[in-house]
Amino acid sequence: MGFLDFIGLGSKVSDIEEYAKKSAIIIDVRSHAEYANGHVMGSKNIPLQTLTHEIEKIKSWNKPIIACCQSGMRSAQATTILKKNGIDCINGGGWSSLNNKLAAM
Repeated sequence: MGFLDFIGLGSKVSDIEEYAKKSAIIIDVRSHAEYANGHVMGSKNIPLQTLTHEIEKIKSWNKPIIACCQSGMRSAQATTILKKNGIDCINGGGWSSLNNKLAAM
């Protein structure tokens, strides 16, 4: 496990493909204003600072989660929060990069 894996930024394309095949829901943890300026089509915007208040709603979806943000740092924090609450998730990194990976599938 490398440093990027340790902080949650090491998600490989194969990990994203695996989660996409499981009908994962993409949660973008940027602010509403950032999200409005561009996002992955079909993603849900839940800003990082409100994420803990949405845990039960996220659990009710009964789907794995791919978290994303601008660079991958906030989504790494989100992934930690979600995993601590028993939610199957990975850090998809920056939304633009994630969008490109999903488009290439």
